[in-house]
Formats: sequence, structure tokens, C-alpha cells
Amino acid sequence: MPVLNDPQQRSTVPASRWRFWFALTLIVGLVWLLGNRQRGGMRDPDAVPRAVTPRGDLAADERATIDLFRAVSPSVVYITTLTRDIFSLNLLEMPQGSGSGFVWDQDGHIITNFHVIQGTSGARVTLADHSVWDAQLVGIAPDQDLAVLYISALKSHLQPIPVGTSADLLVGQKVFAIGNPFGLDQTLTTGIISALGREIRAVTGRTIAGMIQTDAAINPGNSGGPLLDSSGRLIGVNTAIYSPSGVSAGIGFAVPMDTVNRVVPQLIRHGRIIRPGLGVRIDDTTARRLGLKGALIIQVDKGSAAEAAGLRGMRHDASGRLLLGDVVVGIAAEVVESSGDLMNILDKHAVGETIMVAIMRDGERRTVQVTLQALQ
Repeated sequence: MPVLNDPQQRSTVPASRWRFWFALTLIVGLVWLLGNRQRGGMRDPDAVPRAVTPRGDLAADERATIDLFRAVSPSVVYITTLTRDIFSLNLLEMPQGSGSGFVWDQDGHIITNFHVIQGTSGARVTLADHSVWDAQLVGIAPDQDLAVLYISALKSHLQPIPVGTSADLLVGQKVFAIGNPFGLDQTLTTGIISALGREIRAVTGRTIAGMIQTDAAINPGNSGGPLLDSSGRLIGVNTAIYSPSGVSAGIGFAVPMDTVNRVVPQLIRHGRIIRPGLGVRIDDTTARRLGLKGALIIQVDKGSAAEAAGLRGMRHDASGRLLLGDVVVGIAAEVVESSGDLMNILDKHAVGETIMVAIMRDGERRTVQVTLQALQ
């Protein structure tokens, strides 16, 4: 077995062979140099920019997208949330995070998501003209993940966003999102409506029904910004993404415009939603344990709309046996399978409205009329 580093086993190269390789290398180098010289070398002192090829007109859909962004982007705002520095004697407010929002009206109301401002001590709003305004909280609707802020900007600074409807949306139609993903303000992304009627959970744990699903890129910082149709009208508020990695995976969700248009005026008037209700207490846990589909009433409040309509809660008979309360299975022709369904359907109606409520009582289906009351 040879030893690779044994000097006795090293071979010597004749001097004539070294001279041959040296001469060959020299010849190749000279040929390369002469060739470059004949071509003028790799650098050309007379180099100039290339002539620009005329582009021609933009495509119609490109022009439409550009016009949409120019028209609506002045309505979109950048929201910086603040938190107090408890270690400072002056209790300074420091930037905590950022999100998006949009101008609702020329009175200075700004709409965003509740989770954007949740747990903060304040917020600042930067308008599209780069003016910065301290914001005051007007009202919140955590169950719908919506919030209203107020800034004291002049009307000339405020361009309210055009408002559409979510009632006639179709899967496949184009949508546009404008917001501030990762703090990059005035960012436009495009896509389509991927699905309608989705359900996601709000920060309160309650289900938000009727959500719009889109593949337009939505990332952290887009929350609270507008989702627009091809006419540049507001059709939803970008709220959440589904993503294992925390960035856009092509599945984003927006609160539908019809929910926004119902909730926001109440927040501006009252600071909260005046929710219509029956005046009952519901127990989903007992209903599931008993295999019941619907909203099981365990208590009817005294003087409530439910009491006036004759609805029953759980009670004991003369012998002390516990009797089941009524199970709400339908509201105004919509099916109720849980307390979440009940609340979501009632939210579509107004205080003082009389609706038909379907119940199961003693194994029989009945229908009663209930005039909805305001819940505290």
C-alpha cells in the first residue's frame, strides 16, 4: 500500500516537460490577449444607454386598477397604536403596533378593527397627506371586530370612502385591498372573492358570520383596511388571515359591508351596539349533553319580550322534577342550531321589530311572535 507522503515514492517530472507546459500556457495567454485587443476589450468608452422601446397604451384593466387606487387611497389611513411606558416618570406613550383604517365621514370618524386598538392606551392616525392626528376612541364592537376612532382634522383633509354593499357579491369577482402590511403604507393588492358566508371567531370567542374570503394578499398591518370591489366601493373590512407561517397564504377574511353599515352608526351614536334580543338565558352545554339542536332557554327574564310572548325556561313541576325549557330552532325563517346562530340572526334585526320565533316544546314545534327588546 503506497504512502502518499513518503518522499522515497515521489516521482520527478523531467525538465523538458516543464518547458513544454510553460510554452503552451504562454501561447494561450498571448492568443487571448490579442483576441480581446482586436475586439476592443471588455470595456467600451463609447457605451451609451439603449433606446427605449415605445410601450403603447396601458391595458384597460391596468388603467382601471390605477384609477381605482388613485381615487380611493386618499381615504385609507395608517394607524399607530400606543402604550404607556410604566418605567418612565412621565408615563410616556410609546408606539406599540400598527394597522390600517379608513375615513368614514367628514366629521372625522375613522373605522378599523377592534383587535388593532385592543389593549392600547391610545392611537395616532396618519392620513394619506401624511398629516398625523391624535385619535380618540368613539366605540367598539368586539363581537364584530370593529372600532370607531375620531380625529379632529379639517374636512378638507378627510375624504370619506365610497360605500357599497356585500349583499350581491359573487364568488370570482375582482377585489382590491389597500392597507399598511408590515408598516408599508398605501399598499395595493388584488385578487378575487374566493368564498362567501365564511365563519371565523372574533377575539371574544363569538363567531363572526358571513365573512368574505379573498385571495388578495393580506398580511399583518392590513387589519382594519378596506376591501373594495372593481368600482372602488367598500365591500368589507380586512380582518384576518389563515396562515401557518403568519404571512399571507392566499386566504384572507373581511367583515362584510352590510355588517359594517349596521354596526358603525350605532357605535357613533351610542359607543356600543344596542343589540336586539328576546330577554332569555341560553345554555349550549346542556343542549349538547341532551343531544338537542337549537338554543335551549334556561331562564326567561322578568318583564322581557320573551315573557310577554309566553316563552318558557327550565323549571320544576309540582313533584320537583326538572322540566326542559323551550328550544329555539328558528328565527324569521332562518335555522338556529346554537346560541351563536341565535345571536347572529338577531343582530340582523332591530329593536322593536316583531319577528316569528320557532321553538320546540314538549316534542312539538310551535311558532310565536316576539317583539325584540334592547339588551343591556
